[in-house]
Amino acid sequence: MVSVNKPTAPPAHGEAPPSEYGQPPPPPPPPTGVPMQPSPSMLQVQGNLPGPWSTGLCDCFSDVSNCCITCWCPCITFGQIAEIVDRGSTSCGASGALYALISYFTGCAWIYSCTYRSKMRSQYMLAEDPCPDFLLHLCCESCALCQEYRELQHRGFDMNLGWFGNVDKHNQGVTMAPFVQGGMNR
Repeated sequence: MVSVNKPTAPPAHGEAPPSEYGQPPPPPPPPTGVPMQPSPSMLQVQGNLPGPWSTGLCDCFSDVSNCCITCWCPCITFGQIAEIVDRGSTSCGASGALYALISYFTGCAWIYSCTYRSKMRSQYMLAEDPCPDFLLHLCCESCALCQEYRELQHRGFDMNLGWFGNVDKHNQGVTMAPFVQGGMNR
């Protein structure tokens, strides 16, 4: 028996052409002007890019009380930041005291605080913006500390509670599952 190929009409706009060998047709391309959904591989690449800070470097007066504390006693603000960034492995008091001693004896506490900005940026995938961390802390220590403080607040930390206080606050709503004794009982 001889098979005759019937001529087919071209597919209508937006319709997939008939497939060969019983395979389903490929999905049509998205219409122009409609954004594509990102694939998981695209998200992975984009997820490694640093994001912006929640507030600008010169937004110090958006939190006037922290601005004043940082201006007159930066060791307090630094200690609070260091405790959160170190996840409780160092206390606010110890970090603040070390900052004050370095500042008193060398005047270069900005070197110490700069390392914490770098740690914070890597933890939260933040951009090194507007300039490198060391230069920012060298030229504008108070503004840098205020921005770091505000960033941690924006991320949900109550800076007055410290690391363990924030952990307790976060875990208050978590309850344990009841203990169920295994085995058969009569």
